[in-house]
Amino acid sequence: KKEISLLFEKGKWKSVGKIRIINYKNEQFANQKVGVSVSKRYFKKAVDRNRIKRLLRECYRLHKPLLKSKLPTKTSCFLLYQHNEKISFKELEAKYLQLIEKIQ
Repeated sequence: KKEISLLFEKGKWKSVGKIRIINYKNEQFANQKVGVSVSKRYFKKAVDRNRIKRLLRECYRLHKPLLKSKLPTKTSCFLLYQHNEKISFKELEAKYLQLIEKIQ
């Protein structure tokens, strides 16, 4: 809980379209951690939220080395999908890659 609240308070936000990432470097963090969230506000059914989360995790898994090269080792990040529209994997992956390129 402490790490997540610290991440939301002091982290850097970047967004591309419907996807947003928050990252924060802190020496207290053990290693690079990644979280995924889809708001209940946009998707009322858990089935729909879980599908988007699975797609986000798959994007992260496929492009993990790219994200690790962009972020320092002791960094936590959180991926958020903030839109009420269902999205295909190809579209989500394209937006994810744009978001990764935006990170400094």
